Amino acid sequence: MMIREATEDDWAAIWPFFQRIVAAGDTFTYPVDLGEEEGRGWWLLAAPNRTVVAVDEAGVVVGTAKMNTNQAGNGSHVASASYMVDPAYAGRGVGRALCEYSLAWAKAAGYRAMQFNAVVETNAYAVKLYRSLGFEVVGTVPGAFAHPEHGYVGLHVMHRAL
Repeated sequence: MMIREATEDDWAAIWPFFQRIVAAGDTFTYPVDLGEEEGRGWWLLAAPNRTVVAVDEAGVVVGTAKMNTNQAGNGSHVASASYMVDPAYAGRGVGRALCEYSLAWAKAAGYRAMQFNAVVETNAYAVKLYRSLGFEVVGTVPGAFAHPEHGYVGLHVMHRAL
């Protein structure tokens, strides 16, 4: 697997699994009916932020990540990131590779920490992955996420110093 900067041309490969993940409504705070153009604008970030894709040996896009400053101004020393893995490639280390890549990017860019603002507490795979990479839950906003199966569940704020 290779991770490289995403291009506008990659959106055609990202959109099908992006749309499926968002429409499921169980892991992202995006509107479940998010349209393609709005989704593109939210995901494909301009520098100094970054969007990347993970591609397999055949050149197939199997996942993507966006990395950005978490806050502006006096909070701009903390990075954030979001990840999506094509469900057909789940369990193959794509998410871990993207997360490790984003941590290295943030450190090289001079950030002091990385923070995730809204990790759905029922997203056990993501929570386990982030914890294994040194993130801690620093707080949970109770009932902040309307999960389609579990009702109102918490959103974790997760943090890791770099």
